[in-house]
Amino acid sequence: MSSGTVSPGTVSSATASSEAASSGTVSRNTLRVAACQLNSRGDRAANLAAAVEMLERAAASGADLAVLPEYVDYLGPASGEPEPEPVDGSFGRLFADTARRLSMWVIAGSFHEVGPDPEHTYNTTLVFDRSGTLAGVYRKIHLFDIELAGRPEVSYQESRRVAPGTDVVCVDVEGVRVGLSICYDLRFPELYRRLAVDGARVVVVPAAFTTHTGRDHWEVLLRARAIENQCYVVAAGQSGEHDPGRSCYGHSMVVDPWGTVVAQAVDGPGLVVADLALDRVERIRTELPSLANRRLVA
Repeated sequence: MSSGTVSPGTVSSATASSEAASSGTVSRNTLRVAACQLNSRGDRAANLAAAVEMLERAAASGADLAVLPEYVDYLGPASGEPEPEPVDGSFGRLFADTARRLSMWVIAGSFHEVGPDPEHTYNTTLVFDRSGTLAGVYRKIHLFDIELAGRPEVSYQESRRVAPGTDVVCVDVEGVRVGLSICYDLRFPELYRRLAVDGARVVVVPAAFTTHTGRDHWEVLLRARAIENQCYVVAAGQSGEHDPGRSCYGHSMVVDPWGTVVAQAVDGPGLVVADLALDRVERIRTELPSLANRRLVA
């Protein structure tokens, strides 16, 4: 199992040799993942180019699966927001082509998908397999509607422009059940329990977590979801200042089923790579069978 901390713009995989990283060779019970940390702003073309470059670096590290952050294509002024697209629009085609070219699974953060009416989009994650085939679609269920007294910079009403999704989604990544979520979903443990009950051994969290809440809650929540559901958590965040005056916490990380942070990014764009020892999930669930011992089952 890999662990490590990255500096901006670097790749780290503490226990993997350089030969293994370059070849992508992993054991039968191991999945190599990369959490990509970006600083998306108001230039969509530049944001997408940075995302593709980060995926190329993830592939060079030997990653089987790479995760991009929430709103990977645009995190700028509302006045410049791109038009929403269908799943098979230019956003989807770009990441399908990239997944196929790199022969790597890609969880493409999220983007504004065409919604149920002209006033609302969906905040949507797309999953592509090594051939570039669409393997999963998840629409964010829990929308970020908060208002802190005296702190207008951390007041948001995502539901004004975004409609909630309704479906809980897992995808099979080369025999490994992976649960999907986005950012604010992290505060709702019932979603992650559903994913675990549905067989997830890994859950992913593309995010644009605010600095104000992230410094106190981000790591705590990620570790809690891992411990409660005895699974790996792979979280890829936006980092730094964004237009107009929005600040995201970053600190993308991988947490193991015991709640240990095994890899974490520092500030700024960068990449963390870790090998998930999947037999550890089964061992922990056997030795401490809290999932099996549940009494209050909805």
